Amino acid sequence: MRNLRLLRAGGHRCAAAAGTPRCFCLGAEPGTVLVGSQYGLVELRPGGDSVTREVSLVEEGFLPEDGSGCIVGIEDLPEQECVCVATAAGDILLCSLSTKQVECVGSVDSGLSTMSWSPDQELVLLATGQQTLIMMTRDFEPITEKQIHQDEFGEGKFVALGWGKKETQFHGSEGKQAAHRKQTEVLPTSAWDDGRPRVTWRGDGQFVAVSAVCPETGARKVRVWNRELVLQSTSEPVSGLQQALSWKPSGNLIASTQEKPNRQDVVFFEKNGLLHGEFTLPFQKGQVKVNEVLWNADSTVLAVWLEDLKVENSRPSTYVQLWTTGNYHWYLKQSLHFGSLEEDQLVSLLWDRENLYRLHILCQGWHYLCYDWHWATDHGTGENGQHVANVAVIDGDKVLVTVFQHAVVPPPMCTYELQLQQAVNQVAFHTDLNHSGDMAVLDADNRISVYRYGQSTVNDPTVKLGAVGGNGFKAAVETPYLDKTYRVDVGRDNSEAMDPLGLRFLTWLPDGSFLVVGQGHGAAQSVLHHLTAVPHVAGAEEQCLNLRLSTPVDGEVISLYCSPVTKTVALQLADRQILKYLWEAATPVLEPWRTSSGSAVRFPYPCVQTSITRISGEVSETEVILGLTDRCRFFVNDVEVASNITSFTTYNEFLLVTTNSHTCQCFCLKNLSVKALQAGLSGAAAPNSETLRKVERGSRIVTVVPQDTKVVLQMPRGNLETVHHRALVLAQIRKWLDRLMFREAFQCMRKLRINLNLLYDHNPKVFLENTETFIRQIDSVNYINLFFTELKEEDFTKSMYPSLNGSSNTQPRQHSDQKKVNLICDVMRVAMEHIDPQKYCLSILTAHVKKSPPELEIALQKVHDLRENFTPDIKAVSAEEALKYLLFLVDVNDLYEYSLGTYDFDLVIMVAEKSQKDPKEYLPFLNTLRKMETNYQRYTIDRHLKRYTKALGHLSKCGPEHFPEFLNLVKDQNLYGEALKLYPSSTQEYKDISDAYGEYLIQKQLCEQAALIFARAGIFAKALDAFQSSGSWQQALCMASRLGYTKDELSSLARSMAGKLVEQRRHAEAAILLEQYAQDYEEAVLLLLEGALWEDALRLIHKYGRLDILETNFKPAILEAQKSQLIFLDSQKTAFLRYKSRLQVVREMKEKACESLQDYEVPNCPELELFSETSSIVTASDMNSKYSHSNSRISARSSKNRRKAERKKYSLKEGSPFEDIALLEVLGENVRAVESVKGDIHILLKQLVLFGYDEQAGALQQVLEEVWQLMETSLPEIWTPDLQQSSVNLVLGPNSTANSIMAAYQQKRMMPPVVQDPDVFTPPKFNKNLQWKLHLLQ
Repeated sequence: MRNLRLLRAGGHRCAAAAGTPRCFCLGAEPGTVLVGSQYGLVELRPGGDSVTREVSLVEEGFLPEDGSGCIVGIEDLPEQECVCVATAAGDILLCSLSTKQVECVGSVDSGLSTMSWSPDQELVLLATGQQTLIMMTRDFEPITEKQIHQDEFGEGKFVALGWGKKETQFHGSEGKQAAHRKQTEVLPTSAWDDGRPRVTWRGDGQFVAVSAVCPETGARKVRVWNRELVLQSTSEPVSGLQQALSWKPSGNLIASTQEKPNRQDVVFFEKNGLLHGEFTLPFQKGQVKVNEVLWNADSTVLAVWLEDLKVENSRPSTYVQLWTTGNYHWYLKQSLHFGSLEEDQLVSLLWDRENLYRLHILCQGWHYLCYDWHWATDHGTGENGQHVANVAVIDGDKVLVTVFQHAVVPPPMCTYELQLQQAVNQVAFHTDLNHSGDMAVLDADNRISVYRYGQSTVNDPTVKLGAVGGNGFKAAVETPYLDKTYRVDVGRDNSEAMDPLGLRFLTWLPDGSFLVVGQGHGAAQSVLHHLTAVPHVAGAEEQCLNLRLSTPVDGEVISLYCSPVTKTVALQLADRQILKYLWEAATPVLEPWRTSSGSAVRFPYPCVQTSITRISGEVSETEVILGLTDRCRFFVNDVEVASNITSFTTYNEFLLVTTNSHTCQCFCLKNLSVKALQAGLSGAAAPNSETLRKVERGSRIVTVVPQDTKVVLQMPRGNLETVHHRALVLAQIRKWLDRLMFREAFQCMRKLRINLNLLYDHNPKVFLENTETFIRQIDSVNYINLFFTELKEEDFTKSMYPSLNGSSNTQPRQHSDQKKVNLICDVMRVAMEHIDPQKYCLSILTAHVKKSPPELEIALQKVHDLRENFTPDIKAVSAEEALKYLLFLVDVNDLYEYSLGTYDFDLVIMVAEKSQKDPKEYLPFLNTLRKMETNYQRYTIDRHLKRYTKALGHLSKCGPEHFPEFLNLVKDQNLYGEALKLYPSSTQEYKDISDAYGEYLIQKQLCEQAALIFARAGIFAKALDAFQSSGSWQQALCMASRLGYTKDELSSLARSMAGKLVEQRRHAEAAILLEQYAQDYEEAVLLLLEGALWEDALRLIHKYGRLDILETNFKPAILEAQKSQLIFLDSQKTAFLRYKSRLQVVREMKEKACESLQDYEVPNCPELELFSETSSIVTASDMNSKYSHSNSRISARSSKNRRKAERKKYSLKEGSPFEDIALLEVLGENVRAVESVKGDIHILLKQLVLFGYDEQAGALQQVLEEVWQLMETSLPEIWTPDLQQSSVNLVLGPNSTANSIMAAYQQKRMMPPVVQDPDVFTPPKFNKNLQWKLHLLQ
């Protein structure tokens, strides 16, 4: 679908050279051409018109002075800094242009007809006058000499396996007589054939093909030789084979030409000599001769040089045609007509080796021409309109137009074709948005044919339908008609020679005028011609375009683009500068293209495709120019945004590109900056991103179909593929939804598998307000059901389809308290019931079923109502259909259960009949149910459906005879709470349920709660036992009172409870029980003394006047308590001092270990500082190896063992890794233990003073004072300030940075390990408010 577009045409005429040119080659310096004439060698340079350097071969005697000599071959040898020339006389010469020296390196007596160098310039092949081939090295040492005409086939001869003779094989439609037909004799070559051998090398230089006229038959044969000049193969006999020969550089085909009885073909040979394909040249038999065929360097373009044969009274014209292939069809893309003047006759033509699409041509009048082409797709421009997606493909004198809006027609077919009188070179579409399908066609005779859509009603004979219509089918596509033909006379000077393709970049401006670029008078200058149509002159066959203005451009124009939206025209010059042509001004002028900041734009590299668009994300929304080079570099103004782009196009606010990584990316330029575009093209796309999709390898964008979602791509072979790019699809759907065009959006989403949740999620408020519009537009029960079944709770504008331009759906969600699916189902159900409940019956059922939880009972009820109130209406849905549909949505067994739960047996049978159930299964069950009393029947159904709470309700209404069954159900399902609600608290049933509930709670070890249930129901004996078990002695005594216990019973109860309380160290409560309920105050006093409750004990002693107990029990008890406290304090003090001194030692050892590590530190190696300072003398690796195994075992243990392991983690064992933490832990426990006994000792001191034991009291107070002072002064040493600080702000942690960690280490701060319990690092708190000392003891 691409055409060859001429980027630039250069060339110059050399007036000073002598003789006529015969052959030429390209010099090593860019732009230099070396020409061989009958007098010598001439070098032409691109700058001037004169000869820069020349070497005369006449003076040296290698060419005769009369001009009859001939150079048969010329090759520039850059490594040897000379040019190799072969003369027809047989001399091989090396000529130096700088020194003008000529050296003869060899001579062949019989003369030479051809010299051909291999592509790598390592070998040279000479064809001599004696019909031999000589292969030589680059130093002209002969390798071998062979006869051109060989009898054998060559090394690649086919092996006959004898599988059947020719006579016995199948011959298709020709029939059996084909086997007996004699082979037609090969006709000799054409009369105009010069008889010289032709030589062509394969691109890699491994093989060479030689075409020569066979002396016996007079016909040409092609033979393939290798580098050692060993024959590989000989071509099959081909009648009328002609002299042209060129081996495709990619190596698979050799091109030549053949004259057939009724036409002239270009034919292709394989390396094995067999024919493989052909195409026909657009001339009659005998009309032209083909001088040469030439492949360009990448094997994509075949140049054919032709010359007229029969021309009376004038010289023949010459032509050069450029052919390309796509999808197995050969297209004639460009035709260069050189006229019939003698000085315009071609001498030779060559493709450039480095610039793939540059063609060099030399004419006899020393006129050198150079053309640069590149591929371009000619398609309709603009954004809307019917004919925007038209693509025009040039094929000789036809233009093949494909209307992609109508159908995707694969090339070489087309929607319709335009037949012109001459070969076409350029096609331009109108840039007016309202006439975007109109075309202007420039042919080889410099005539512009204008084709328009619209007014004409007569069928134009030059327009033929292609792949649409025909065979009786009416084509739905509109075709254009030929409106006018204009002649273009600008850029043509009659005094000068013919300059084919003098005009390029034909552009049809929105006002109907034309722009073309012509060649300026200088070497690197162009002229911009602005042409307008003149009023029609009566009697004139064709009109001439009026030249409004010719603007000289200082530089060669290599691209021109007109934006159909903004009407801006941009030109790119060869020096990469961008100019803007202000054509709408009164006097059109050229000015530099400037960015928003005012600087002139210049592409970093020349671009072969340009376009103009707006990028709204930039600060000032100015137009930018996009450019793509032939090396895949993509620019926005002068900023390179990507280097892997193979094609691009703009459409509305979108930019679409294809990349070398075989993806097609789409960017919305609305809210995008150039930097964001750069990042998007270079980075990986998000997982759900709609910007990127994979495409087939080598795909290129042909066009985008507007107001549709189609992107047409062409594969390397030429076939087309249509993709619906997700970004374009979603953008179009969003536009439709904003315009409330629900039907179009729905159909597109359904066809392209877009999740239908987007219909709602795009704008929930609008959707809910226009639900009836949605239903009326869709107007299909099936489609509405499809919409319901796809509904999900998630917001698809945030998950699957986030907006491309960032303007995501920001409307606040309505009814946020209600679920999305339920909300849509309810709103749509109400709307459908309002519009037509009968028509949308199935959709209404779907709305019920789709809700969460499903409203199956309501749905079933509606089906039942349909059965009851059936109306014989055509539109109405029968109950059978409705039920069948419901079974499609819901599992039949679930529906059967739900129908059973409605207690409607008609409905149950209706559902059961539709299921796979056996009537023998369900009918007996239903019959049994029918015979039951209503409440018991419903209880049975609910129990069957495992709806136990409902079942209890129904069973409770069935009377007292069913209560045992009720109680069993309560016990089985633990439904005690629900059961208690069903009976008044005064009934026996309530009591029985409570009894069972209490027993259940006792099993669960919840004795107190069980006792409350028992007590509430009046089951006091069980309540008493339960209260006793739970230790609630006050409640137990209350229950005893309710049960009417006697004094003795109360006494024994009190004693038993007191014993249990003593076990729980609740001496005060036990003493109350013994004193008040057992009347045993002596035992109560002893219990109080045992619990060290000295003041309560004194109170009872004095209450009952038993002062003797003071001597017998009280005083010995307080003295004993004083001794035990002294022992306790002493042990705590000893342990504290021991652990404190050990902690000091451990810390010193760690300091030393840290210093020794730093001594070994390598300069500039901060990694060593990252060794943990808290590691013990044991190194980090030792520690890890020692503890890793045990920890891995711990992980699999129970939680109890895990806690034990946590405790053991900080071991007090000397040398353990966390010994310092273990010491901190145990020191903290010591301090807290001493702090906790202060209150007890204070009460004990008062009792000791009261009974005169001042000495003992003083001793105890002094010891406690010492221990307390010791601990208080030691706290800052043990819990140092920086340790506390680091516990607050750990060196290592989620908020630390590398710098903060390094700073902490460099300050030699003690870094605690990451411990589970940070309280270890905080010192214990002393209660300063507690006044425990007695002044009278000081």
